[in-house]
Amino acid sequence: MSLIFCYLCLIAREKMLVKILSIFICTAAFTACSSNAPEIRALCLRDDIGNYVIKWESNPPMQGNVKLFVSDNPDNFNINTPVGNVNINDGVTTYITNDNMTRKYFMLSFNDKVYQIVGSRGVVMDSIQNLRDLGGYTNNRNLTTRWGKIYRSGKLSRLSEWDSIRLNNLGIKTIIDLRGTDEIQKSPVLYKKIKVVNIPIPTVDEDHISRLIMEGRMRKGDAILFLQDMYLQFVEGNSSQYASVMEQLLNKENYPVLITCSLGKDRSGYVSALILASLGASESTILKDYTSSNDCMDITKIAKMANGLNSDAQETFTALLNADEAYMDLALKKIRKDYGSMDKYLEKEIGMDEKKREKLKEIMLY
Repeated sequence: MSLIFCYLCLIAREKMLVKILSIFICTAAFTACSSNAPEIRALCLRDDIGNYVIKWESNPPMQGNVKLFVSDNPDNFNINTPVGNVNINDGVTTYITNDNMTRKYFMLSFNDKVYQIVGSRGVVMDSIQNLRDLGGYTNNRNLTTRWGKIYRSGKLSRLSEWDSIRLNNLGIKTIIDLRGTDEIQKSPVLYKKIKVVNIPIPTVDEDHISRLIMEGRMRKGDAILFLQDMYLQFVEGNSSQYASVMEQLLNKENYPVLITCSLGKDRSGYVSALILASLGASESTILKDYTSSNDCMDITKIAKMANGLNSDAQETFTALLNADEAYMDLALKKIRKDYGSMDKYLEKEIGMDEKKREKLKEIMLY
């Protein structure tokens, strides 16, 4: 009887710790953003063997210690068990792990006064291109996008057994597939354990583009013009589809969400830009997220079709795979020219009025 009682006490204590931790994290976010707190910039990367490297700097410089806490859930850290304690002046620490299946998040505690949650934006995958997290970006009110809520990636049509497990561990509830019907028929989503919502954003068929390149009818300059036209068309059309994406994101029950297209670069990139803009992110942040595709795509896997082709064809393929900020910048400039501001575009074309944007912020910011 006493064992059962002790067990129940432990459960009750665990639930209480979770509640306290939720309050603690909210307080920590507030502390980090207060006017008297130093500005902390933290970054988490993974090295070549899978360890997490966490770096930071403060302005003004701080003295003291940094405690490091780790969790599989960015909303739940056990503050009683730090996994590291280093000098603030070190500016870097490494979390060594051989776990390549479960995504890790870290909370940094600076002298038990200022706190910051970080994660590695890119997600390690064998068969999925460009899978990464929209968490960790700061908006114009110094609030931060939540980790582990919205992901973006390339298509899920070549899913290894290990990647299926990794997706399970991410806890994704909804996939928003931006590809057209023909694309889906050629490369269907193999991960069917959760809700898949198809909201097609039309674009030119990949096979047609490949034929033009291999026949010498599309060269590097043509590829650049093609992408410029594509991004202008993103602005000029598809408003109803973007509105449908946003409606999915306004439903808390759909999270975590994965937004996917062919490479996770263009259509997913533009939709991600709309999401970040709705959350109050700056244009520089939008461009930073967009160009991160260049770091998260394995070009060697995608460009095998270019092997054996002449240098012109290879340069054309490379141009099409490049996430040049000039393309997204072109779209942003058109929005300013045609609508006056991003806010007016979001409201008029996407239906994201102030009320809906505030609702999205409640879900996605802390």
